[in-house]
Amino acid sequence: MRQYADNVYRFILKNLRQEEDARDVVQSSFEKLWSNRHSVDTEKSKSYLFTIAYHQMIDHLRKSKRVQLRDEFREEMRIADRPVHQLKRTLENALSRLNETQRSLVLLKDYEGYSYNEIGQITGLNESQVKVYLHRARIQLRNYLVSLENII
Repeated sequence: MRQYADNVYRFILKNLRQEEDARDVVQSSFEKLWSNRHSVDTEKSKSYLFTIAYHQMIDHLRKSKRVQLRDEFREEMRIADRPVHQLKRTLENALSRLNETQRSLVLLKDYEGYSYNEIGQITGLNESQVKVYLHRARIQLRNYLVSLENII
């Protein structure tokens, strides 16, 4: 748990952008890993954990889309209270414009360093799908980031 908790939490938080929701998803992922600990190979526990976390996150996103009870004003105030560097904010805005799958792929590849094959196992996509979706996501990110009005 100590070895992977920060990585899983960071991955889920980057996607959900809600600290409490991310903690819930990570906790339930570790619970599932613990309940299946006898059937999971130790060498594949990290990949298994990320797979569980990814699916838990997708389930959470689907549920939250059905029930829109968020107070947007409070969320904007909470984010505005924290001093955030402009570049970091621009990158977060760029990532938020991607769909769930694209954002997950970018985070798994570029932030967590997984191979295409490992990402495919985590997300249930084949390797060529991962490459195509990741390429398209990076094009969208590039187009957003090179736009002058998004940087200023």
